Formats: sequence, C-alpha cells, structure tokens
Amino acid sequence: MKYISTRGDRTERRFCEILLEGLAPDGGLYLPLAYPKVDAATLARWRGLRYAELAFEILSLYIDDIPAADLKALVDKTYTAEVFGSEAIVPVRRLGDSGLMIEALSNGPTLAFKDMAMQLLGNLFEYELARRGEQLNILGATSGDTGSAAEYAMRGKKGVRVFMLSPHGRMSPFQQAQMFSLQDANIHNLAVEGVFDDAQDIVKAVSNDLAFKRQYKIGTVNSINWARLLAQVVYYFAGYFQATKDNSEQVSFCVPSGNFGNVCAGHVARMMGLPVKHLVVATNENDVLDEFFRTGSYRVRGSAETHETSSPSMDISKASNFERFVCDLLGRDGARVRTLFGETLAREGVFTLNAEERAHVADFGFQSGKSTHADRLSTIRSTWARFATLVDPHTADGVKVAAEHVEAGVPMIVLETALPTKFAATIREALGREPERPAVLAGLEALPKRFTVVPAQVDVVKAFVAEHCQD
Repeated sequence: MKYISTRGDRTERRFCEILLEGLAPDGGLYLPLAYPKVDAATLARWRGLRYAELAFEILSLYIDDIPAADLKALVDKTYTAEVFGSEAIVPVRRLGDSGLMIEALSNGPTLAFKDMAMQLLGNLFEYELARRGEQLNILGATSGDTGSAAEYAMRGKKGVRVFMLSPHGRMSPFQQAQMFSLQDANIHNLAVEGVFDDAQDIVKAVSNDLAFKRQYKIGTVNSINWARLLAQVVYYFAGYFQATKDNSEQVSFCVPSGNFGNVCAGHVARMMGLPVKHLVVATNENDVLDEFFRTGSYRVRGSAETHETSSPSMDISKASNFERFVCDLLGRDGARVRTLFGETLAREGVFTLNAEERAHVADFGFQSGKSTHADRLSTIRSTWARFATLVDPHTADGVKVAAEHVEAGVPMIVLETALPTKFAATIREALGREPERPAVLAGLEALPKRFTVVPAQVDVVKAFVAEHCQD
C-alpha cells in the first residue's frame, strides 16, 4: 500500500514513512492510492472477530511494511479489556425504541474516544522509533480530548516527547487537569492565547517548515496523521457488526464533529464497502461543516467568530481532515484541492463548489445538522429521563441531530465522544447533580499543574520546541 498527498504530490510513500510525519511536503494530507475493497465474503469472515482481531485484519490492508507478527502483537497489546473496560472494547447499546444506538468509545484511560486511536499510535511510534534508532518530537493541537489522549498514550514512551498546544482557558476544568497535572519529563503543555484554530494553524505552519521539521524531527498525533485516522476506521466495522444480524443490512452513523477526523474515518469505511447508508455530521454552534453540506460553501471563521460553547471539543472553525473528503469528492484532482485549500482559502476565507461538484456530495452519503446549548441541555435531560442513559454534551449534540435523521429499518449509531464526568458543569446545569466519576480520578482538578502560556505565534512555539527537544 502506497500513500500520496491530497494536493498533487504523487511521490509514493509507505505507511511507516508517513507514520512519523504530519502533513505531506506540499502541505497536503496523506491518502492511500486507493481504498482496499471489502467484499461480502470478507465481511462475513470478520463478523464475530474480537476487536483486536478485527483491527489487525483492517490495519493489515493498509500496512505492509511492518511484519504481520509484529503488527498483531502491537494490536493485541493495545486493545485489551484491562485498558478499555470490556471484552467488546466498543459495546453498542440501544436507546429504547428510538431507533438510536450509542457506540461506547470512551472507556479508555482519558474517558474520550480519542483513546481508541491514540493508544495504538503510541505503541506504533515506540515500535518504529526503536526499529530506526531515532527519536520524535510530537507537536499537536487539542480542543480538549486529543491532548490528554496523546499524552497518556505517549507518557514514558522511549524516544518520544510531546509538545501539546491548547486554547488557554477554553477547555473544561477536567480536561485541563487531565493534561496539565501530568509531570512526566517528556510531556510539555503549551496554553495558546487564542482559540483551537490558532493552535492548529501553528502546528500546520511548523509542519510546513520542512527544514525545522527535519532538524527537530517533528511529528504529529492530530488526525492529520493518517495512522490515527486509520485506527478509527476499525470501530465503524465493529459497530456495524453489533447493530446488524447479517451483512445485507445497512446502518447510518451520526458523528459529533469539529475537525472532521472522526467522521472521515467513517467515510473511509464506507469507501471500503461497509454498508453505511448515511454519515450524519453533527456540529455545535460552530457550524462550518453543517453550512457546507447545506450550501456547498466552506467558510472558515476567525478567532472572533469561533464561539465558546458547552461542547468545547467541537469549537473548531477549520476542519483539517475535511480536505481528505474533498479530495475524494473531486476525484483525487490534486491541483483543484491545492487551489481550494491553499490559494482560495488564504485569499478569500471561503470556497464554493461548482454545481457539478456539489451534485456529487450526495453520492458519499453525508447529511448534517446543528445543535445549540439549549438543545444539548434538553437532550441530556430527555436521554436520562427516557433511557436512564447519561451522555456528555458532545454526544448529546450527536443524539439530537441523529434523531432528526432516523429512517425506519436503518439503525442509527451515535458515536460517543466522552464520558459525562469530563463536563460536570453542563451536567449540573441540565440535571442539577454531579456526574459519576471513576474513583481513580477523584481530586484530579486539585493536583499540581505544569504548563506554559504562550502567545499565538509560530516563532515562540518553535523556540520552545528547540529549547526543550533535548530534555
């Protein structure tokens, strides 16, 4: 399997080459030359596999430069009941007779779906760096959950340092404490004076500085890293097998989305042949993606227009992974992608598909909807009252939008984003009580914190990385 850039660089690279990189040299994102196709016989063979076995089967289609025995050992080490709380790893439960199901993705170490991919990524990084005898400085940006998932996956890993950027003061107290309380020497938290998009822009700018990137061996764990997105493809197949009795059935997925990484993994699964009818994108008040699927226009917002909401992990107005879908939508026309995401967005802050391009969007099964603060409070209350199920604010956005798109005879699976305890203030507002918290995390917010506040300036972040990359 070889990989190329969304922006037209046709240089073919293997998996382990792009594993330790972020963006492609031309500023694009990596995609496989073609998606491997899964036929009915393969789906039948995969049904009933343990999660780790399923993950190995899917990853093997994309990774041919790690020996099969080694890859299997890495996957088996990652996906265990001890780490993820159950043998199913991602159990699916029904919400009564609503037609909705929730796929539990948040039972990992940091109580968020990002653990599903990040735990594997940590093991892949350690393996490949040891094989090369090299080190890696990971530069990432987080709106809340990516950071803690990455840091918990990488803490103590040999040859790896993490420099994680987050929007100063814009995460929940729990999310901040999860990250900033880590005292591991290889973990560095930088609180950026701005919004998530400012932090993400810095990561992209550093990744596009090829000389700096190579000198300081910069990699990324954000979902612009293909390996992380690939790991997420697995739970779409796992959810499908739990929600259906045989492979003649279709399902739909509703995915709370800000950066488009999670739902892009669903797009990949659908392109592979998983019987997915619709991929429903649920946004909060930062509705860039909903606006695109309604109008065909992708209009990024600046910091001043990016709302601070009660589902903060989705407070994003520049969806990095969206470029991968648009590349597929445009038939892998790298020049057109480069024009839209490079020149046009830089010049105008918006691009609009032409009529022919927009007509093809429906072919990929996407739908969308928007949820507000009032909506998520109402959904948290009703989901608790009707189904005795407590959901976090982001999952509530998904449940609200999913309910608007349910079709008779087609299971609708909502991808859980995080456990409610990470967003206690909103749960208190909705229900007047505290969400349950695992005993191991009692008093988390009171722990000593270690972080550095920095301005939203690329050069300042570069200087910090250069100073600390030999720690």
